[in-house]
Amino acid sequence: VYASLLGILQHPDGTVLKQLQPPPRGPREQEFYNKVYDSNCCDSILLELREYLPKYFGVWSPPTAPNDTYLKLEDVTRKFNKPCIMDVKIGQKSYDPYASAEKIQQQVSKYPLMEEIGFLVLGMRVYHVSSDSYETQNQHYGRSLTKETVKDGISKFFHSGYCLRKDVIAASIQKIEKILEWFESQKQLNFYASSLLFVYEGSCQATTMRLSDVTLAEKRGVPKGLLSGGDILEYNNNIHVINSTENGKIEASVSKGLSKFYALHKKAYSKRHHSQLSLKVENLEQDNVWKSSTCITQEHLNGNVIPQLEKVFCHMPAEIKESANVEVRMIDFAHVFPSNTKDEGYIYGLKNLITVLQNILDN
Repeated sequence: VYASLLGILQHPDGTVLKQLQPPPRGPREQEFYNKVYDSNCCDSILLELREYLPKYFGVWSPPTAPNDTYLKLEDVTRKFNKPCIMDVKIGQKSYDPYASAEKIQQQVSKYPLMEEIGFLVLGMRVYHVSSDSYETQNQHYGRSLTKETVKDGISKFFHSGYCLRKDVIAASIQKIEKILEWFESQKQLNFYASSLLFVYEGSCQATTMRLSDVTLAEKRGVPKGLLSGGDILEYNNNIHVINSTENGKIEASVSKGLSKFYALHKKAYSKRHHSQLSLKVENLEQDNVWKSSTCITQEHLNGNVIPQLEKVFCHMPAEIKESANVEVRMIDFAHVFPSNTKDEGYIYGLKNLITVLQNILDN
């Protein structure tokens, strides 16, 4: 099972396991995480970098295969009910300074526009509320995008089936800008063939919409312990985690949230329960806006309210939306090298990606 997955498994404690790649890539990635997450680290650049990575919990090996090493990482998708996920490789070069001529040619031929555009969509999975289903695109989709079509190609990730999630795009831009500021401030690391992982909530149910002081979750009678400050504590994703069987062997299956995005971007689908309704919009000074314009009543709550809520959420005035629940994290560090210059290729890619997202938002 491990060999066929080559990567992401789920540990019972809720972390994900990324199998260490063969040398030199695997040890290089492990060394990178060890350096950034060293408990004695006092380098402000590296301490800030932690904010933009999945949390790292060291390495793990299965008892029955002590020579197999896995990086133990935070599952960035765990808090989401219907996670929409996109993996974007960043930089003008997807090969590192030590790559052979053959490797360079191979990488350039995969996506000749990398140097010009500065990023490549490696895959995406988008939840459509209208059909209660996921649409998945692999890296062939990303490679088919041209300068002319890349804007529309990326906008597909932010479309719910009802509307363009401008709240998510705006929040994503803000998070990329923070990462860009970090890159502008440091000259000690250069990143090649590294990605940004985008995750946002595809359903309107993971948030709690307030009508005055009464939340929809309370009206619906969500079981106690499920919601705490708006967070869904229950993790319903119908996947098998690693279990020790009677004969001592390890059973494992793909962690369906991140399998193709941390590792080989294989197709993966998630069945997550959506019985609990919650929709959170904080910052509601104008409670009367709800009473006059959204008309959500107990009768609506007893029916299929998700389509109505999706429309309400997407067309709400911007000033009463909370910033969307979005994660943007840097992943894949098998080609990170010490440097004494700014990482101009990565910076170029980030700026171009921000420009494309801003264009989607403005038009």
